[in-house]
Amino acid sequence: MTNNQQRKKQHYPAVWISDVHLGYKDCKADYLLDFLNSIECDTLYLVGDIVDLWSMKRHFYWHPSHYQVLSCIQQKALDGTRVIYIPGNHDETFRHYINQTLFGVEVHQQFIHTTKANKRFLLLHGDDFDSATRCNKLISIAGDAGYDLLLFLNRWTNRVRKVSGCNYYSLAAWIKARVHKACEAFSAFEDAAIHEAKKQKVDGIICGHIHHPKIKVVEGIVYCNDGDWVESCTALVEQPSGKIALLHWSDTQKVLDTADVTSLVKPIQTDTKPNKSAA
Repeated sequence: MTNNQQRKKQHYPAVWISDVHLGYKDCKADYLLDFLNSIECDTLYLVGDIVDLWSMKRHFYWHPSHYQVLSCIQQKALDGTRVIYIPGNHDETFRHYINQTLFGVEVHQQFIHTTKANKRFLLLHGDDFDSATRCNKLISIAGDAGYDLLLFLNRWTNRVRKVSGCNYYSLAAWIKARVHKACEAFSAFEDAAIHEAKKQKVDGIICGHIHHPKIKVVEGIVYCNDGDWVESCTALVEQPSGKIALLHWSDTQKVLDTADVTSLVKPIQTDTKPNKSAA
């Protein structure tokens, strides 16, 4: 990893992370901590599943790096960054504190972010759309036995790669991209999210939940998924121009995709009925 003390921090108007799953053994907290220490932002959005209470109920696990991530986030709040937390299904206990502020962090059910290009994005975790994925017979993308097996394979593959001097690689993401039912579920989730954005008359939607980072534009609506820090190691950032970029951050860093929302024009909506896969 790059030495944080020797590099200039990149400033962004807004940064989005989700599905960190602190308290879960496959959380890539070290990579996330390196990312957070490399950036400054006006607003940091925590889009759900930051702490994995489900996993800790089954088997308590808490690495020192997990505490360091929480400490880093709190320090950013103390230093003036606006931190907005939208609890997910794995940390749904914090939904009891909606519209309250905890340790300098605002808690919301949903939120509307307006970019520097004056485009409005709906922010939510995404478990609202679980019925869409169930319609495709994939009951739970993140959490079932099959997914645990993928992460087991991912973990040991990267241990071998590290010993061999190779960079981090998400084997789990590679496998999921080639499983037909998983692809169907991702597509149904995206359709449901885009429909919700149309219903709320915003320019785009930013969510997490399915551990599948992506940016795409459909009928003038920008769909953004910030991915996760269990397998993908990705975050969304708003650039000073107002563009949205999807970043990968492990022992290598790169821009995966961008969306130029500055000139986005939505077509006139003549039918806002959801399709069969919408939640």
